[in-house]
Amino acid sequence: MNPVLALEFLLLAALWGASFLFMRLGAAELGALPTAGMRVALAALFLLPVFLIKGVWADFRARAKPILLVGLLNSGIPFALFAYAVLHITTGLSSILNATVPLSGALVAWLWLKDRPGGSRMLGLAIGFAGVTLLVIGKSGFSATGVAGAGSSGTTLVAMGACLLATLCYGIAASFTKRYLTGAHPLATATGSQIGAALGLAIPTIWLWPSQPVSATAWGAIAAVALLCTAIAYILFFHIIEKAGPSRALTVTFLVPVFALVYGAVFLNEIITPWMIGCGVVIVCGTALSTGLVRLGWLERAT
Repeated sequence: MNPVLALEFLLLAALWGASFLFMRLGAAELGALPTAGMRVALAALFLLPVFLIKGVWADFRARAKPILLVGLLNSGIPFALFAYAVLHITTGLSSILNATVPLSGALVAWLWLKDRPGGSRMLGLAIGFAGVTLLVIGKSGFSATGVAGAGSSGTTLVAMGACLLATLCYGIAASFTKRYLTGAHPLATATGSQIGAALGLAIPTIWLWPSQPVSATAWGAIAAVALLCTAIAYILFFHIIEKAGPSRALTVTFLVPVFALVYGAVFLNEIITPWMIGCGVVIVCGTALSTGLVRLGWLERAT
């Protein structure tokens, strides 16, 4: 990877890591659904000029229905779920759970597209989900025997479940894209998906809009997550895919929690525990295997 591309890669990880911080700041005043709704609406407005690029508008019109639908699966629903989650658990923990996206994608592809993983990828799925299980057990207040401790919280479990449901939506969206949007112009998909998400969240956003005035800080956070962490990040992501390929682009997932943990500790005074770090490492190792970025030759031959 050349130096310029490496800098773009780090910038993308930094932007996506910051999205959890900005969602927390916005959702604290607007609520989860209005935060997600404004995020995709502003991102869609920012991306609209790409339709002027030759071929983008025509490609969108030809595939409008699946592109709009994938917007709900890949942006609208998961953004709302994460905006809810960061109100109840730390942004760092949310980002670690977000790192399971490739695991969910591999599982959905296996079940839906019959893309059966090999031995290394199967082991990666097992390791990754083991890491998630350990993380949930450690953060929910449950011991290994399943007995609730004094610090257990149903709200924490629901918030962590929301993160995992969001990653499942990402996994479904990836397989949906592969099946119905192969060959689509990436900018048509990026822009159209934000429009679809904005349309899907329009009514909930209006219905649940807060009655009290929204501060400049919250508005700034919403603008940042929409323009920087969504619109610009999407363009950057597709550029990296074009230059380095999808496999390398996917490894940005490994760095996002690093930035999110640092942002949470610095700006929100969140505590980073050894348990979170350890489980995060397990999840990343499982992800590397499940996506095929790392292969165990002896295991592939055995299977």
